[in-house]
Amino acid sequence: MAKLYVQALPPTDLNRNTEWFTYPGVWTTYILILFFSWLLVLSLLRCSSGAAWTILHLSHFLVTYHCFHWKKGTPFADDQGIYNRLTWWEQIDSGKQLTRNRKFLTVVPLVLYLIASHTTDYQHPMLFFNTLAVFVLVVAKFPNMHKVRIFGINADH
Repeated sequence: MAKLYVQALPPTDLNRNTEWFTYPGVWTTYILILFFSWLLVLSLLRCSSGAAWTILHLSHFLVTYHCFHWKKGTPFADDQGIYNRLTWWEQIDSGKQLTRNRKFLTVVPLVLYLIASHTTDYQHPMLFFNTLAVFVLVVAKFPNMHKVRIFGINADH
């Protein structure tokens, strides 16, 4: 006997704060935003290509560290506070480690670091700042850093 219905699978992520990252085209959009941001820095500041990549890399570090690894909770009240003690990084992919999304978000700062370092000819002080930024960002993404709070800060926000 043939089935007259299709069994729907639940979405992989029910958290409205992170489910947008599962949409098709998000990775491409992310990369395009970075590229056009680099063009914007390059044209507005009229700096060298290497300086523009370093500015983009350090800006990306500041924004993503704050949004992904520092700020906790969600902007939505309908989750009843179940994510209040979790950062966006801890919420993504329902907390599963080493997923495709997490790997992508780990590779992006590494690639930015390599581009910024290479285009500045690995010169000090830009190499130091680029290295420090990528080190902090990548270490924050390690699976054994899940729910670890540095400096004993355990505030909800």
